Amino acid sequence: MVTARYSGTCPCLPSKRESEIVYSIDRRVATGTRPLVTALRFWCLPQPSKMKTKITAAPKNVGAMKVVDRCLIQRSGRGAISGDPPISVSTLLKALPAMCSMTARWGIAALVLLGMTMQVSHCIAAETLTVVSDFEGASVSEVQIDEATRSVSFMPGGDPERGWPCWWYFRVDGIQPDETITLRLHGSTATVGKQKPLSASWAMPARATYSIDGETWLHTDKGHRDGQWMTYTLTPDAASVYVAWGPPYTPTMAESFVRALAAKSQHAEATELCRSREDRSVPMLYVREGNLETKKRFGVWVQARQHAWESGSSWVAQGFGEWLVSDDANATWLRQHGEIFLIPIMDVDNTATGNGGKNAVPHDHNRDWSPQPHWNEIMAAQRKIGDLVGEGRMDVFLDLHNPGPGDASFFYVLPRDMLSEPMLSLRDRFIDLAYARISKMKPLIPMSNKPKVTGASYHPLWRQISSNWVSMNGNPHTVSLCLETVWNSENSTTVGYRAVGANLAAAVQDYLAERPAK
Repeated sequence: MVTARYSGTCPCLPSKRESEIVYSIDRRVATGTRPLVTALRFWCLPQPSKMKTKITAAPKNVGAMKVVDRCLIQRSGRGAISGDPPISVSTLLKALPAMCSMTARWGIAALVLLGMTMQVSHCIAAETLTVVSDFEGASVSEVQIDEATRSVSFMPGGDPERGWPCWWYFRVDGIQPDETITLRLHGSTATVGKQKPLSASWAMPARATYSIDGETWLHTDKGHRDGQWMTYTLTPDAASVYVAWGPPYTPTMAESFVRALAAKSQHAEATELCRSREDRSVPMLYVREGNLETKKRFGVWVQARQHAWESGSSWVAQGFGEWLVSDDANATWLRQHGEIFLIPIMDVDNTATGNGGKNAVPHDHNRDWSPQPHWNEIMAAQRKIGDLVGEGRMDVFLDLHNPGPGDASFFYVLPRDMLSEPMLSLRDRFIDLAYARISKMKPLIPMSNKPKVTGASYHPLWRQISSNWVSMNGNPHTVSLCLETVWNSENSTTVGYRAVGANLAAAVQDYLAERPAK
């Protein structure tokens, strides 16, 4: 271990006052005489005379990552630089321009090579912005980084044959303390066959979503639309920030969610609907409480995310599940009188790979409810729903989505003239109960009490849409609906979505409590 100390001004500290900089280098020798740096640490100490007591209280230098010669160089929160794999001297020298000033990097290089010391005046220069998208659910294309303006220009990624290319989700590294970065989004130009490119508005929320830890998701300020470009600015106060079309919800998150609820409640079971075509698990939550016979229970089926880019629908499903296992007396009643199946993500493959899902080839999940489904998830759902129908207790079916960019929340239904009683009156009653709860939420989630129809004029495959299929193949009393929850509003957040789900679950209880016991 070689340690050296220098005096000078450091831009890491407030007011850039005189400070003492400590470098510690752990040097190991690989085969031959090639030196490797396994750890290089530096601290900027505002009071040199109290160095030993100040190291642990040194100002936090914001971290950064950079890949040089296939070696990851990382500067952590307290200024440590490490390499994985261990860093050769040549690799370190290439990385230093992005991490230190000219004087500082040669001072470090001298320590590595010669064990000598020299004066430095600065320890950190601006990091190079980088875009990372090698994780679950990520999607981005046509990335261009302008270091002068500290901006990232990009398009949504994804294979257009696997659905609309409107979903985007990636991480930006190399951000400086208190720095504002700019995101410049252009609509995708990708096409399938002779189709025109998808309208850019589908990819352009009024506010982008971001997170510094990948768990808590916030909105940026409202973006600025200029033709085919949407510009967002944010000051994340971190070295890295995740940015996305909306709050991501991955298959891993779905699996963690159902497991967490099963661990929380003895009345919930984390199970699996099926394995996908790409052999991924499709997590499902199964809930029932008490000793009431199965044949006397109401059947409730709730599914989300038949279109992979509609991430908000999974958060609505999560809110439904959280309320369902809560201590609310009405939730207890629903568990004791119902048998509930909840699937947070139906199209797990496209969700995992960052594809849009909607209008995928040969058709998406919500156009696949036919006698011979293409997707494994639909085959499994049809079998289980068929069992409920056969037992005369397919009571409530809910398919969760996000709508067009200009729409409020609403229900999709079959035309009235296609339904008979009691199905029609029961459907209207459920819509009234759900609207009464969701429309009065605070903060407001805009909702319309006028359903839209999905009949013959809606789509050539209208009979193969899930809520239509269940209505046409269900019991006479079945209520089957598609809820579209608004995504392009200031309250379309994880909190807002989950509140919609909780109120939807409460509406299910309101409705079933009015029904005669089985």
